[in-house]
Formats: sequence, structure tokens, C-alpha cells
Amino acid sequence: MKLAAIVGTNADTSYNRTLLTYMQRYFAAEIDIDILEIKDLPLFNESTTETPAAVLNMAKTISEADGVIISAPEYDHGVTAALKSALEWLSYSVHPLAQKPVMIVGVSLGKQGTDLAQVNLRQVLDAPGVDAYVMPGHQFLLSNGPEAFDQNGDLKDSSCVDWMKTCMNSFTSFVKTMTQQGGDLVDTIKWDAVYDNLVIGFGGAGATAARFAADAGAKVLLVDAAPLGHEGGNTRYAAQLLNSGADYDQLLAYYKSLYAPKDYDEAMLETYVHGMTKLPEYLRQDLGVTPVSAKKDLHLVNYTLPEYPEFKGHETVDFTLVHKGIFDASLWKLLRQKVLDRKDSIDIWLSSPARHLIQDPQTKMILGAQIERNGELLNIRAVNGVVLTVGGFENNRDMVQNFLGATHLTPLGSLYNQGDGIRMGEEIGAKFWHMSNYEALGILNGMVFAVPEGERGHYINPTYTKLFTGAIFLAGDDGSRYTKEDEQNRHGHVYEQGQWHVVRPNEHPHLVFDAKQWEALLHDDESPYTDWYDQVISAPTIAELAAKIGADPAILARTVAQFNHFAAAGEDFKFGRLGDTMRAFAEDGPYYAVAVNHDVLNTQGGPQRNARAEVLAADGTPIPHLYSAGELGGINANMYQAGGNLAECLIFGKIAGTNAATAKTTEKVALQAALPKYGHNDITTSDDLASITLGPDQYLGQSNEGIGGQVVVRVTAKAGTITNVEIVREHESDDVAAEALSTLPQRIVTENTADVDAVSGASSSSRAIKNAVKDALKQL
Repeated sequence: MKLAAIVGTNADTSYNRTLLTYMQRYFAAEIDIDILEIKDLPLFNESTTETPAAVLNMAKTISEADGVIISAPEYDHGVTAALKSALEWLSYSVHPLAQKPVMIVGVSLGKQGTDLAQVNLRQVLDAPGVDAYVMPGHQFLLSNGPEAFDQNGDLKDSSCVDWMKTCMNSFTSFVKTMTQQGGDLVDTIKWDAVYDNLVIGFGGAGATAARFAADAGAKVLLVDAAPLGHEGGNTRYAAQLLNSGADYDQLLAYYKSLYAPKDYDEAMLETYVHGMTKLPEYLRQDLGVTPVSAKKDLHLVNYTLPEYPEFKGHETVDFTLVHKGIFDASLWKLLRQKVLDRKDSIDIWLSSPARHLIQDPQTKMILGAQIERNGELLNIRAVNGVVLTVGGFENNRDMVQNFLGATHLTPLGSLYNQGDGIRMGEEIGAKFWHMSNYEALGILNGMVFAVPEGERGHYINPTYTKLFTGAIFLAGDDGSRYTKEDEQNRHGHVYEQGQWHVVRPNEHPHLVFDAKQWEALLHDDESPYTDWYDQVISAPTIAELAAKIGADPAILARTVAQFNHFAAAGEDFKFGRLGDTMRAFAEDGPYYAVAVNHDVLNTQGGPQRNARAEVLAADGTPIPHLYSAGELGGINANMYQAGGNLAECLIFGKIAGTNAATAKTTEKVALQAALPKYGHNDITTSDDLASITLGPDQYLGQSNEGIGGQVVVRVTAKAGTITNVEIVREHESDDVAAEALSTLPQRIVTENTADVDAVSGASSSSRAIKNAVKDALKQL
């Protein structure tokens, strides 16, 4: 076999050239690799009347080769300008890459391994005029180039060599399929397992899609990047509210106002709104519960119901719930259980992120995906389709900066929404929408007390008015106010110049307040939690406080003076904060500040889908066998109504699962389970209690009421006295449930009863622990 290998840089020294030279030597006995340099090519210029000889020579070599390898370094999240120029020459007057099999490799100086450059290169190679057949799935990403090679230019790490061989074997098979044999790509890939459907992401949308695919007769593999007990995505942390409404026309008008002035897919919106009007019926028939109406049963009308009472149709807006409770993961646990009830049809892999979709370069059909499992990349075939339900990108710093315009945002939900769906969508040429749209939540237009980056923030209910009542305001990076602190919560959106938009985030905002305000906050029994007290900064003067928080002293002093003027006048002339919420700062210090962060509930952007939940290609046509649901490429284009995302998870999760399960061919494909060493269901295996040992006077108790599902305790008790409580199994969120897990067992022993007070902010975990203890005590 003869291959052409393009060095993707014009630099004189490059580890990417070193890699291709090493591959040339390593595979010399079986493959003839001709290394091509782009550094001698002129910069592309379409006004050139004759194609340069160097370009023609390179095109001739590529045309005569069976396939092409391109080694691409990464510059500024993309390929080098020199490589882009070379590809422009090779797709202008000559087209040697058309229908030519291509494998992408790359070496980086750092840890990233040219991942973003390879995504960029795939897009370029798929462009009209280039039309290359890029090998799906396998990517050779080599990080830390200076340490990767020895003095002879050979790879040091044997595992890297093995992976290079695997990639090359796959590529040679790919070349034979696409050129000499004219066969079917699906037959050349070594599949580690074959399912009817693969659902990527085990949150509300993924659970729904997997369940309905199984109900349609499919054998499903459901995978998630999160470890056991942390699956659930943002559904797990949400309020468990489903936006609904009885009047279709009113609800449609309301949602059209929410999306204005942005464009939207009318058929998709109509499907969505129709689904919301049928949610009570959905809960009865598909979830087996009696629906609860926030309006009729709870008599709830507050700042989220409706969120935009100014808009036409708001009268019909309601919430549908699975019971009379919120922020308790009740809906999530119900959806999760529906999946577990179908364990014969649905396999579950946790700690198993999807790395790449596998796409046929000719038909653009999605054949399956590469899943990382126990350190191995496995090729999973999905005969009838893949469903993407991996959530958004709120934990991906690069994407937050590039798409949302913020340096960083503090997540309120899952820490495992890392933008995997964005990356995979880019690789297969999906069309994107709503990439700049996201939702915040809570007080001060979506703020939390500062936590280290990478940790989840603690939601602060807007009803905690002491953070915006008194001598207190929100100061931006320079010390000036930049928003109306008492604004009604609208998921971070504020009204300016006729438009609603999310407040532009500052890098290091602070709440600034005086000594009297600090005393009121410090001794307030209504404070949602007190951890932030230790973060408060003080200084004797405003100027010294400004220095401590990184603000401009003159600007902060001017802001305090202006605030005092507004307080005295009884009117906030700058932002419109209510006059009775403002008290002038004391003339004398000390003065105080505490760091806060802008939060993010979820992002909305991603690959666009249609009313059938099919993911669209860049030209607007459906990508065969690819579906999506949930927040990834969500329908919300602009403003947001609470409960809308969960409603979308259920509505489009059902559509995606049902449509994905539909047989796409009359050819019978034999399903193939993964090897036993990879397992089949990570959850049902963990729920087996047989391995837990019991000693004298010890009893096991369990409860499924935790945020993460099952909580198991071992209680030691005799003659009515509890002497020990051990939590032997739990999957609760580490940050939220930490105090409950560490303190409740001892309190139960001390008070000799399970009826102890719940830990504030961890009510579900507290309830699960207490009820598990009660379950154990029944055996006495």
C-alpha cells in the first residue's frame, strides 16, 4: 500500500514531522509512506492564473497514493495557516483529495494532543471541493511532544506505539474498503459490541430516550461520563418542575414571545408546545403517577409562574410535578427507575464517556461511536441510530469563553457537562444553533458566593432579600454597579433597550456592604447557609477595601457616594432598584465585601435538531441515524421559562428514542454484547446487598430517596438502644450531602432516634439516611 503523508506546518523543526518520519520507518516493510512538505508552497492566492508547479507535484503524489495521512499541529485551537493554505490550493483548480481516504494524526507540546486542530481539520476536509473521506473514530493524539520521542526520533511509550499500530491497521482497512474493494465501511471496523441503539448521556433526556427505545423493542446501550451515583445530568439537580399549560394557542403565543426576536423552527416549536399541553397525560400513562398542578393543587403563583407575565398567553403557564415537592430529584429518580425496570433491554455503562461518533464518509450515516471504558476505546455499533443527550458545555472553560463571552461561570448542576456533544457534532459536520444562549439562576440575576473553579455553586433563592436590602450593592471588576440587584429572577435575564438578555459577567464581582449590614447578615437565622461568612473581607476605609478586592478606589468611592445619594432620594436613578431597599452606607468604617461568581444553570446551544429529533447537517438535512434530546441543541433561543428544559427532555427524549429504535433496514443484523469484562449494567450490580456483612445485633436498612438513589445503612442496636449507624453505600453528591453523611449517623445515635432534624440544603440526602435507619430498625 502506498500512502502520502503531509507535514501540517511550514516550521523547520516540528514534532509532527518527527512523528511522520517515525511512522515511515516503523511501517516500511508493509507500507510505502511518501512524506510531503508544505513549506515550499506559496500562500494561496485565487487570482493566480496558473497553479504553481509545487502544488501540481503534490497533487500528483496524492492522486497516485492509496490514502493520505495528515499530521496537524494545533495553533489557536485550529490548524496552521500554512496547512489551510495548502488545502486551499488542493481544492481550487486541482482536487486530489476528493474521495481520497484520509487519516489525521497530531503531536502537541502540551496535554491537549491537537484535539481541537483535528476537529477543525475534519471540517475543512469535509468541505465542498475538498470532499475527502476522513476515517471516522480513530484519532492518533500525541501529547507532550518533547518527552514523547527519544534521541533517535522513536516513540518511547510502548502503549503509544500499540495505539499507533491500531490506528494504522484501521486506516489500511478503511483504505481498502473505500478504494480497492468498494465494500461497506461497517464491515471493516472491528466492533466491540453491537446494539440496536446507543444513547449517550444518562440524564433526564437520555433516560427517557433509552426507555422508549427499549419499549419499541430495541436493545439499548446507555452510557454516561459520570461515575456511579453522579449520573443524572442537570435533571438530578433541577427543581423537578415541568413547564406545561392547558391552552395550546396561548402557550404557543407565549413561547413565540420568549424566542423573539430570534428565528425558530416552527414545526419543532409546535411539537414542543403540543407536548407541554399533554404532560399531565404523559405522567399518568408513561410514568404511572398522578400529576400535580402548581396552580390548581399547590396554588403556587410566584416569580417563575409565569416568568414573563408581560407576554401574551402567560395566563395558561403552569408547572406539572410528579408529587408535591421540589428540588428533591423526584422526577429524576422516577425516570432512572424506568430505565432500571428495563434492565433486560438496557445496558448501562457509567464512567464511560463517548469520544467520537463513527460516521460513514460517503453516506454520512452514523454507524456508532467510540466509547472509553476502563481505559480502552471501544467501537460500539448502533444499528438503528445514536441518540445524543450529553447536556451542554457549562464546565468547558474554552467553550464558555468562546461561545458565552465569559471567562468562567460557576455551574449549579452537573460537573460532567463538558461539551462532548459540541465536539462530536463538530467532527461530523452538524449544524449548530443557540450557542450564545444560557440560563443563570438565583439571586442578583444569577450569582453565587464564590467557590473554586471546577466546583458547583450553592444556589441562593431570590427570596433571601437581605442580600439586596440595606447598605449593600453588587460591585463589578472596577468597583461600579452594573445591574439592578433586586431584579425579579428571570434566569439571569434583564431588560435593557427593548431587549432581554443575560447580564454580561464580570471577572471578580463582589457584594459590598457596611458594618450594620454585616451584623444583620451575620445574625440572620434565615441565611441559606453560612459557609460564606469566612470569605468576608473587611477594611477600615472604602479605598483600602477597593485595594483588597481589586477595584479602582476612586470608582468604588464614587459608587458608594452615588448609592448614598439614591438612598437619600428614595430612587435608584441608574438601575431602578426599589428605593425602600436602599440604605445609605455609614460614614465611618469598617466596610466589607464578599466575592461572588456569576452562575450557569445550563447552556442551550449545540447541534440543531428538527421536530423528529433528528440532528441536522450543515446544509439543513438530517444526518442519517443521529438523534438528540435535552439541553444539547435545545429549542430555547432567547428567554427562558422555568421548567422548559425538563419538559423538553421528556418530550423530545420520547420522540428521539422512539424514532431511533425504528428499523432502518430490512437486513437482519446480529446483536453482539460486549465482552463480559466490560460488564452490562453498572447500577444493578452495585445495588446487590449480598456482599455486605452483618455482625451480632446489626441490621441493614435501605432507602431509594437519596439524590443519587439508594442509601444503605448498617445499624447496630439492642434492647431499644441504637449504638452505631454506618452508611455502607450511598451515591449522593459530595458537596451537597457531605454534612448530612458525616453528622446525621452520630446524631441519630446520640438522640437514639431516626427522627432528627435534617441538614439544611441536603433535605433529600437527610431523608434517605433517616428512612434507611428506620427500615433497619423495623427488623428489631
